[in-house]
Amino acid sequence: MKNLFTLLFLLASNSFVLRVCYASPNTDRDHYLYAPTNDQPLANVAIQKAVVALQESAYITVNPVLLGLAGEDTAQINVRLRSAQPRAGDWVGVFSPANFNASDCYSDTGDLQNGRHVCTAPIKYIFANYSNPGYTITGRASLTVQIINQRADFSFALFTGGLDNPRLIASSSPVTFENPKAPLYPRLAHGKSSDTIAVTWTSGYNIDEATPYVEWGWKGQRLNLSPAGTLTFSRSSMCGPPARTVGWREPGFIHTSFLKDLWPNTMYEYRMGHRLTNGSIVWSKLYSFKSSPYPGQESLQRIVIFGDMGKAERDGSNEYDNYQPGSLMTADQLVHDLDNFDIVFHIGNLAYAKGYISQWDQFTAQIERIASTKPYMVASGNNERDFPNSGSFYLTSDSGGECGVPAETMFYVPANNRAKPWYSTDYGMFHFCIADSEHDWTEGSEQHAWIEKCFASVDRKKQPWLIFAANRVLGYSSSSQYGTEGSFEEPMGREHMQKLWQKYKVDIAFYGHVHSYERTCPIYQNQCVNTERSNYSGTVRGTIHVVVGGGGSRLSTFTDVNPDWSLSKDYDWGFVKLTSSNHSSLLFEYKKSRDGRVHDSFTISRDYRDVLACVHDGCEASTLAH
Repeated sequence: MKNLFTLLFLLASNSFVLRVCYASPNTDRDHYLYAPTNDQPLANVAIQKAVVALQESAYITVNPVLLGLAGEDTAQINVRLRSAQPRAGDWVGVFSPANFNASDCYSDTGDLQNGRHVCTAPIKYIFANYSNPGYTITGRASLTVQIINQRADFSFALFTGGLDNPRLIASSSPVTFENPKAPLYPRLAHGKSSDTIAVTWTSGYNIDEATPYVEWGWKGQRLNLSPAGTLTFSRSSMCGPPARTVGWREPGFIHTSFLKDLWPNTMYEYRMGHRLTNGSIVWSKLYSFKSSPYPGQESLQRIVIFGDMGKAERDGSNEYDNYQPGSLMTADQLVHDLDNFDIVFHIGNLAYAKGYISQWDQFTAQIERIASTKPYMVASGNNERDFPNSGSFYLTSDSGGECGVPAETMFYVPANNRAKPWYSTDYGMFHFCIADSEHDWTEGSEQHAWIEKCFASVDRKKQPWLIFAANRVLGYSSSSQYGTEGSFEEPMGREHMQKLWQKYKVDIAFYGHVHSYERTCPIYQNQCVNTERSNYSGTVRGTIHVVVGGGGSRLSTFTDVNPDWSLSKDYDWGFVKLTSSNHSSLLFEYKKSRDGRVHDSFTISRDYRDVLACVHDGCEASTLAH
């Protein structure tokens, strides 16, 4: 009865009331349509159909209930449950805050509806018979569930009726971290100058209760304090469901501090702090990073590039690895290889939260060991940005109503406008032009003009390696998606972009979106301009196009057609590593996430005059070095 009384009390409270508006379809211009891919596992839970049907004979208990006593930001919870009428589809949902609301429900049209329903999606769920094959006979099960600190308490709820018609039959006592508001999950990024690093993190502290900043300095000498700005977003910032409805969860506060005047190639330490109004300070763990080389500087420089990672759970929840089956594989391989690369470019489709805001915390926790010590540069993809009438170039609902807001808030990029997140950045001898394929990139657009300016601004004598990246395939792909259409590209991609690649002699163009690996020959206008396969030297006559979207999401198949320009393919998860130590040689490696082994590679060797050489459609003076 105590369990029953506790649950009735929790269900009786009212957490929030917000007016929700629903955007109408965009009809004022031409766009390109693709069906959304892969359902978010939390979308499989018909939570608005859930009803309260408490059973005195059912219970769910958890241990421990107080977490993070030694400063940990994650914990394993031991769950024990019993049901008098066990079914194969019974499942346990993890809800946060623990006081999940059962009176105010928001419909897909934004209307507030009342009723005894559970109206907020769980953070994660796990089937009762996972690791308990005898559950349907005994009605008893024991589970181990991993949770992370997410600024609120948690409760565990037992449902019967499967995911389609869930009936809530028991709920646990609340579980909480000792300091749920603690500063967590730092992610580094380049600032707008080469001697600046941005540190972004998440906490539960608004500026009216604590002042955020970063303490940092040379390793062993933390002498500097840098203030931080604070951002957040609200339910009304979302474009539609589920982000505005069952997927909404308070995102906490996102802080960014800029560490300036860094010495090149120097080790620094840092920690995030919040000074409370009573004068005490809440500190994060201590982290370290190596500052970037000066633009043009000759040193060992190693870059990792991939797209479409997503997230997965190690504890068997959220259908385990059915949604983004390779994401942990890629993350673990990068952690294993941390000492052997310097910077990461994740070119779109980051968390695949798709409107379930809790998943952004899950993703930043998953990449923390990487992003806290290496600049983690991101690009915008369809699963971050696309939603009708939101300013997206595409009419799909792939973002689940997020319309780019969580991604643009959670991650810093050195763009002039966060809502237009295309940007350039340097890493020593590399110059990167990172496009946003979800905004208009066609000729005559603002972004197209910016891309040309980004290409033209680089001094190839100092930075010989010019790299272009976007999420969607604006170049070449023989995936089933693009091959079936017969275009082998995003519609109009090459028509609008290849003149720029050729004019400015872009070395490599990278894409995600297609969840596999593929590399072309150096190519221009559908023709290979070099017969070599693995060693390129001399005049730059065309651009090599690489699809590297196998960061973790379900793999994409290839068409049966094998174009002449396609030199290497891999139906597997993996990432690319670029290595250069001087101005005349570059090593390209594609590595498999499952074992870190090199599956494909090539080298580029050339002198500065090879970049200057006149080629077809690439003879104009186009760099500052001319």
